[in-house]
Amino acid sequence: MSRAPLNIGYLPLVDAAPLIIAQKMGFADTEGIRLALHKQPSWSALRDGVALGTLDAGHMLSPLPVAMSLGLGGLPTAMDALLVMSVNGNVIGVSNGLASKMRSNGWREDFRDPLATGKHLIRASGRKLRIGVPFPFSMHAELVYFWLNALGLKTPDELDVRTVPPPHMADAIAANEIDAFCVGEPWGSIAVETGVGELILPANSIWTFSPEKVLAARRDWIETNPAETRALMRAVVTAARWLGDPENRLVASEILAQPGLIDVPSEVIDRALSGQITSKPKALAHRVPRFLEFHASAANFPWRSQAAWIASNIAARVGLDRTEAMRISMACYRSDLYRANLTDLGLDMPGASAKMEGALAQPTPVASAKGSIILGPDAFFDGSIFDPGKGL
Repeated sequence: MSRAPLNIGYLPLVDAAPLIIAQKMGFADTEGIRLALHKQPSWSALRDGVALGTLDAGHMLSPLPVAMSLGLGGLPTAMDALLVMSVNGNVIGVSNGLASKMRSNGWREDFRDPLATGKHLIRASGRKLRIGVPFPFSMHAELVYFWLNALGLKTPDELDVRTVPPPHMADAIAANEIDAFCVGEPWGSIAVETGVGELILPANSIWTFSPEKVLAARRDWIETNPAETRALMRAVVTAARWLGDPENRLVASEILAQPGLIDVPSEVIDRALSGQITSKPKALAHRVPRFLEFHASAANFPWRSQAAWIASNIAARVGLDRTEAMRISMACYRSDLYRANLTDLGLDMPGASAKMEGALAQPTPVASAKGSIILGPDAFFDGSIFDPGKGL
């Protein structure tokens, strides 16, 4: 295999950790590849870099390969998700003024209650809510639309959704350009640290097991470079498994905090890794189980049903044929390559590549090659269940 480095794009987020750890802990070397990691200023820059070939692969928002494969938002490109790098990990926050107004209207700061908190947010906003998300095709946007629509807001028409790169989210709320945000860590905590906002929900209170970032590459690059694809997948999933061990947490936070990487204090990064989220200055931290999952519960498996859920929602919003969008999306979540390239790492493989999303309220054993996989919970806050078989 060539020892030329693979050029991989990422944004400075805690959930970029599997790529960073794969490089720093030598897991890429073990697989015979070198990683050149390139920090990107925005998701559009990363998308274009992968689409145009200046990057070989990237840390990518889970809806982005779906959107690109549907010809939305930039150059139409057949883009595949090789594996899920992280599940959950986002927070929803508001300006200090909006938090005060919610509180004066009776909000009891129910950090894990999306129903009560969402109703107070809608009531207190008093106008078309301006909410920042990192990219139009992101799990952040999908969760916000899903959440507020279920509470009676007609989305997207009754929302003013604005794109703000994650590192600039605190600045945007300080400048009164947005009223609220949904963003990945550590950038929600930075808004708290700088005193410009409060966190009102962890996003996993809306969907308890949402695929957040994927390792993605162009389909033609994957077909042309099968050995590099296999090695990259193995290095990243080995890093994700390492990150899933709580004993490695402090080492991970120190590595991620290094200058040139995420470059914020390690104690702020550790909030996401430990699931101890501080919602406002001087407050006790909220313990949020499974706030950010790197490996457990088959977190890295690219479920085609998750791609179908994303595509179904995007299609409804932009006016595409839902059946065709779901068909295309399920083909770009590469559970076939996941099985082919990673089984001999000792990973247990689910017996199916799609499942009913939202159906598991409790941890549940499922059919798998070794019989050791326990999934879930993966419930939506409103109790809905998504069947990927309907409409196909």
